[in-house]
Amino acid sequence: MSDQINRRTALTGFAALGATLGTTGGGFIANEASARAPLAKSQTSYFYRFPLGEFQATVVSDGPLALGKPADSMKGVSEEELTKSLSDNFLATDSIVLEQNVLVLNTGKRLAMFDSGMGSSRMFGTTTGRLLKSLRESGISPNDIDDIIVTHAHIDHIGGLADAKGKRLFPNATIHISQADFDFWTDEKKVEDKALGAFVKHARLNLMPYKGRTKFVTDGKEVIPGVTAMSAPGHTVGHTIYLIQSAGKTMAFTGDTTHHQILLTEKPRTEFAYDSDPKAAVASRLKVFDMLAKDRIPMLAFHFPWPGYGYLGRQGADSYRYFAQPMTIVPIPAKKA
Repeated sequence: MSDQINRRTALTGFAALGATLGTTGGGFIANEASARAPLAKSQTSYFYRFPLGEFQATVVSDGPLALGKPADSMKGVSEEELTKSLSDNFLATDSIVLEQNVLVLNTGKRLAMFDSGMGSSRMFGTTTGRLLKSLRESGISPNDIDDIIVTHAHIDHIGGLADAKGKRLFPNATIHISQADFDFWTDEKKVEDKALGAFVKHARLNLMPYKGRTKFVTDGKEVIPGVTAMSAPGHTVGHTIYLIQSAGKTMAFTGDTTHHQILLTEKPRTEFAYDSDPKAAVASRLKVFDMLAKDRIPMLAFHFPWPGYGYLGRQGADSYRYFAQPMTIVPIPAKKA
């Protein structure tokens, strides 16, 4: 007899062995998993922390915001072009979903929060309004926030300042906002306006409880040490972005300069339906984009995919590309004494 096992015999034998083991209960069961685990019902915590010079940045989320059909908010571009741009980037073409990336900046002396999400409003669905939960997950107490620095007074940026009854959620905070935006969006005469009424009601609900704790920012002036205001009007009359600088490092918190990493970035002249002055918004967008790309300044974009941190690079004469920075999940370096 040959020492070499016949292939057909071997296969037949192994099959028989498997059948025996699978039916005798004497150990290994070939067609069943050896371990079973229930499917998880929750996601990970919704915060991300990284150093910025001697400062520490923590991005917390108010949850994703469903904006709806692309053609309803993006103007001056055909529906076919919008569909192609989204499809080419493997994104859904029937609805735009934005993030709400709230920045909390620890300067070592102050704890400042930039914008606050939708809060109690459900104007854009039920997935928003998780800011307080995200803060708890990150280990930050609302009571410890010293400053809330606001880009503009739209509902999804000031909505998390107070609860549904108008009680301050950040009792020790000072609000920093442009006077133009504060005056426009808290004007009681606009409450009955069909287009603006819901935004004005929500702005009043959230901003008026802080009226005695409000300071107005000035273009080119420092808001708190290390944070400088830069006027970028158009989206709203007083829309403002902020440059953050520490130990030779710079980052821009860009608010609603752009809402989408593709549609309003690769084609920055596209107009956005929620802009108060679309032409001025485009001009501000191009100005800010040019600065970010030329000086290679990283940005934290409020509505970009989580956590919204990355760079803009030129892509042709009038186009830009967003380069997301990878999240680095390593221990945060200790601050030197």
